Amino acid sequence: MSERPLDPAGPLPSGDRMGSATEAFVAHRNLLFTVAYELLGSAADAEDVLQETWLRWVGVDLDPVRDQRAYLVRITTRQALSRLRTLRRRKESYVGPWLPEPLLTAPDVAEDVELAESVSMAMLLVLETLSPTERAVFVLREVFDLDYDEIAEAVDKSPAAVRQIAHRARGHVAARRPRGVASAAQTRDALAAFQWAVETGDLRQLLDLLAPDVVVLGDGGGVVKAVPKPVVGADRVARLLTAGLGRIDAASLRPAQVNGYPALILRVDGVIDTVMALRIDDGLISGLYAVRNPEKLSRVEREIAVSR
Repeated sequence: MSERPLDPAGPLPSGDRMGSATEAFVAHRNLLFTVAYELLGSAADAEDVLQETWLRWVGVDLDPVRDQRAYLVRITTRQALSRLRTLRRRKESYVGPWLPEPLLTAPDVAEDVELAESVSMAMLLVLETLSPTERAVFVLREVFDLDYDEIAEAVDKSPAAVRQIAHRARGHVAARRPRGVASAAQTRDALAAFQWAVETGDLRQLLDLLAPDVVVLGDGGGVVKAVPKPVVGADRVARLLTAGLGRIDAASLRPAQVNGYPALILRVDGVIDTVMALRIDDGLISGLYAVRNPEKLSRVEREIAVSR
């Protein structure tokens, strides 16, 4: 992905120190973006956090820093936590359901099963049910494998408290995450069958693919039309889909790799209109997440690098 200009305010280190700071930041940039994105669910806000991280990083005396990766993650986490609390207040006035900002990810992300699951729409929605501190502790421990002492410094808690928070967050996530994480191949097969059923308006085929308690969430942000509240149940969801998507031109609906998993992208007059991601439990589609808010679709035009 293209880099934001590194344009810090105030005096900068010079010579070798500046070069070392820049080299370390660039080397870990994709990791830092992924940390911020998993904490925020917003690529735009994650980019802002990276800029803030850079501004602080260039003022650090690097000589006593033993682990530059951990130090950068600590700065990023603190900035993301501060922004996360602001975002929570903003979401309270959001029009309709809120969904994470989708990312077009490279095919190799799916090869790292843990990374793909951690950035999936389904997991990001589970993380939304955690408190900001629980979310940070869970992500740093379970996804990025930081030790408890490092996490404690990042969230300003004692290591003992972090262990308790991690235990509580793990239990909370385990109760809400997909019951059996589907592989990329399983998701791709389900997506192909789902796409065919939607395009042909085959109600019976759709009902065979949908879990009895399937839920559809639509995010228009009050800017474009979307389902104003969750639609639950296989029959209601199937009829909604056949009445809506079934009328579109099949050529405008294409599979893509979004947030580590296969998803569908709908274009209208060549412009991205909707990104639809799936959650699969026990071989059936249990969640459909349709992002339509134009402000959240700009990063589906190019691949975004995520890593851990």
